[in-house]
Amino acid sequence: MNELKRITFDAQVMGGKPCIRGMRVTVGTIVGLLAAGRSRDEVLEAYPHLEEADLQKALAYAAWRSEEVDIPLAHLA
Repeated sequence: MNELKRITFDAQVMGGKPCIRGMRVTVGTIVGLLAAGRSRDEVLEAYPHLEEADLQKALAYAAWRSEEVDIPLAHLA
């Protein structure tokens, strides 16, 4: 997902959850606020260090992940 450069992963930041540009704001937080009915303007007001592009990439990442298929590992005999 080259176009999602704003989404970062660092074990030292929020336990490795996907975050916005290395900040302590997770993709889940952003998507959750938008899903709860907050407007983009409200989210940006609550997190003034975020940019509109951050919200867009958080949604794009969440959509991409929702289409991922997890394949369970076969049990070793």
